[in-house]
Amino acid sequence: MNNKEQIDLTRLPRHIAIIMDGNGRWAKAHGLIRMFGHKQGVEVVHNITEAAAELGIGYLTLYTFSTENWNRPKEEVDALMTLLVDTIVKETPTLMKNNVRLLTIGDTDRLPNEAKAKFLGCIEQTAANTGLTMVVALSYSARWELTHAVQTMVAEAQAGRLTAEEVTEQKVEQYLTTKDIPDPDLLIRTSGELRISNFLLWQLAYSELYFSDKLWPDFTVEDFYQAIVDYQHRERRFGKTSEQVH
Repeated sequence: MNNKEQIDLTRLPRHIAIIMDGNGRWAKAHGLIRMFGHKQGVEVVHNITEAAAELGIGYLTLYTFSTENWNRPKEEVDALMTLLVDTIVKETPTLMKNNVRLLTIGDTDRLPNEAKAKFLGCIEQTAANTGLTMVVALSYSARWELTHAVQTMVAEAQAGRLTAEEVTEQKVEQYLTTKDIPDPDLLIRTSGELRISNFLLWQLAYSELYFSDKLWPDFTVEDFYQAIVDYQHRERRFGKTSEQVH
């Protein structure tokens, strides 16, 4: 029995988030420049997105480019932005065919004008799609998101539109970039690293974590299915006892 056949389609995670790590190390291991790793990683994104859409996953969030990544060498950042634009143009027809809606979270004002325009165009074109929602975390970090949320809440309070008594967990969530997106049920990270790396720190509070030793360009659809099978064998208690859950 392959991994897909082991998946219980009645208990799918509604939202899967992925930290796609290891493109650069994959390229180095193959004697290639880093951009070849990123290009190979794009192919994996295509495959995993199609697999998620076919299964009926509701949301797939991909950590594509962090705010810290702006500190990488300019040549690599420029090449990544070019790859992003080219990929968006190439993949939009496939997103439409698979009924996939595209969203983004992050400080997109920092993107080059062309990349931002292409990205927003794809978001607009896929807005009416009703299948999988693919969320691209672009120029994103959780600390940036939380700082931005606090700044906005302080401004609201100074304007007399928010009081301390009104600040609840539910209220804070309304100021996050993910306000209309359910929290991830499952986080997958590739490349053997065992950390969150400033990704969705608020939203991952009760997510199940799955770590793969494979570098992202080597991560297959079968590996994706295996992560879901592993998730379905876990007991999610959300602070309760096993007896309460059952």
